[in-house]
Amino acid sequence: MKIAGIGLAVLLALAGAILIYQAWVNNPRVARELRERPDGERANKVMLIALPSGREIPVNYLEKDGNVYAASDGAWWRELRGEGGRVALLVQGRELAGRARAIRNDPELRSRIFDELRPSAPKLFGVLVEVTLDE
Repeated sequence: MKIAGIGLAVLLALAGAILIYQAWVNNPRVARELRERPDGERANKVMLIALPSGREIPVNYLEKDGNVYAASDGAWWRELRGEGGRVALLVQGRELAGRARAIRNDPELRSRIFDELRPSAPKLFGVLVEVTLDE
């Protein structure tokens, strides 16, 4: 029982370290790359989303049927619960704006979008975020 508790503690510490690395090291590097190379390979699948709080995160995206979709594996989607909130996007050098909302009650839409957005990721995880763009 003690070994399982120690293993869990190590796992949680490792997960925390990965999150800190992502937030403080990797995300700013990716954001800079997306701004400097909007026609680069990464920009074909990663966009920047500026959340209502002002926090900016690089995320994989899919443009489909006039909307932009993203998948959240972190907690940032919580800012977009209920009616959602205003966001700004940087997609391949284009500055876009719209209303984003976390979609948690439409498993069919989630499955359909995730099949295209992240075909090799485990289907159990991730929250679908839909951005309806301003006209």
